[in-house]
Amino acid sequence: MSLSRLGKLGQQSSVLFLCDMQEKFRHNVAFFNQIVSVAARLLQTAKILEIPVIVTEQYPKGLGLTVPELGADGMKKYSKTCFSMLTPEVEEELQSIHKRHSFILCGIETQACIMSTTLDLLDKGFDVHIVADACSSRSQVDRLVALSRMKQSGAFLTTSEGVILQLLQDAAHPKFKEIETV
Repeated sequence: MSLSRLGKLGQQSSVLFLCDMQEKFRHNVAFFNQIVSVAARLLQTAKILEIPVIVTEQYPKGLGLTVPELGADGMKKYSKTCFSMLTPEVEEELQSIHKRHSFILCGIETQACIMSTTLDLLDKGFDVHIVADACSSRSQVDRLVALSRMKQSGAFLTTSEGVILQLLQDAAHPKFKEIETV
């Protein structure tokens, strides 16, 4: 079995996807504040470890902009109307990011954009890691069924702590203390 099918994450092989954490979802999506807080920690970790990050916004004209507490100010946001994050513009950006085969997904809604993106990435042969404590939906039934469906399709379910520790690999990592305080 190849290492990529084991679901091993690494700094040099990973990309973080942050999906549609926008203002209009704040009062409709379960555990929105916690999801954003966990995703913000992953974003800070990615910045410290110099892991590429893709941020999308679903129809921002109608659903608002990415919430400021995510900490993505100044980052490029890819606007979309389709459910998958793999828009032509995002695909073009990924072409410039070489040797990345693991995608870490956070955001909303689990049964829509997270699942569509996951299935598209799996179809292209990539490893997909769904951060369960950083994904939500309006309905927890939709969320739980979507997590199960993605796992059945070959995605890896994980947690933010699991992702961070896999990326660091060792408490002796030079950035461990800095990330530990994020």
